[in-house]
Amino acid sequence: MENNKELKFKTNLNCGGCVSKVQADLDNAEGICHWNVDTNFDDKVLTVSSKGITTDEVIAIVKSKGFKAEPLV
Repeated sequence: MENNKELKFKTNLNCGGCVSKVQADLDNAEGICHWNVDTNFDDKVLTVSSKGITTDEVIAIVKSKGFKAEPLV
């Protein structure tokens, strides 16, 4: 089985209201163990513990709710 990977994204999820709009989709996405958004940090970093979900799939979920996400290296 593949080890969990940590994926990080710069987003425009600025507040709890923004985060709540993507919450159900991220909670129910196959391949995500855990996720959180640090809205106190300038880049509004979304951290995802992945057990199979890809960077592109996470970006697609965030974009589907009207927000931006770009991978941080």
